[in-house]
Amino acid sequence: MIEKINRAADYIKSQITGTPEVGIILGSGLGNFGNRIENSIKIPYENIPEFPVSTVEGHSGQLIFGDMAGKKVVAMQGRFHYYEGYEMNQVTLPVRVLKMLGVSTLFVSNAAGGLNPSFNAGDMMIIRDHINFFPQNALRGKNLDDLGPRFPDMSEPYSQKLIAEAENIAQAEGIEVKKGVYVGSSGPTLETSAEYKMFRILGADATGMSTVPEVILAVHMGMKVFGMSVITNVSEPADPDKGTTHDEVQDVAGTVEPQMTKIFSKLIESL
Repeated sequence: MIEKINRAADYIKSQITGTPEVGIILGSGLGNFGNRIENSIKIPYENIPEFPVSTVEGHSGQLIFGDMAGKKVVAMQGRFHYYEGYEMNQVTLPVRVLKMLGVSTLFVSNAAGGLNPSFNAGDMMIIRDHINFFPQNALRGKNLDDLGPRFPDMSEPYSQKLIAEAENIAQAEGIEVKKGVYVGSSGPTLETSAEYKMFRILGADATGMSTVPEVILAVHMGMKVFGMSVITNVSEPADPDKGTTHDEVQDVAGTVEPQMTKIFSKLIESL
């Protein structure tokens, strides 16, 4: 695995100048964030040795390097999901590569279903903690001791300092944000009504099919993490006969992308 990580990182280093200190993973419908990165260099995933290729609509499939808020950043415009058939070490390979490139702070975003009855479609939720409901832990298997410990502490997977700063930024900008717990599961089916109720009983405020494996790997390697979810649908919709489609998820996420971009950019500036 180390050899695969190094092959990918060495190729990327040959294509860019400078060392990115902030990594950003963009979820469904949030890909336009990458267009706001200045002096950008774009590398398609298919050109990077050992990288998987995203198969999900709304995930462009490229790394974007450049400048944002006075910092060198790299954005993943499209991520990989367990439900696509990839193994966990493939899903999380890019996070390890970002670390090898010099990234010390990771921003993650996703589109999520709302479980908290006070949430509405279009809300933004700062992730304060998560529940891992995937069938496989991202660190299962031989530990890579050079990257992190066998038993990483997960008592604070999301930086409380970054969360507090983001709340201050949102308040100053007049942007309403929620805060809650994200539960990640494998998908690709959306949850049944009973599963929504179960996740709510467990203490989750939003649910999705990504993020948790990436955050586990980031914490394992000592990275600081900040995460936000866009609530694209709710567990108790106004029209119970109307289901949720992936197109609708992308549309809702796209409408709030400018607000999330403002929070992310100002938070990056504060680092």
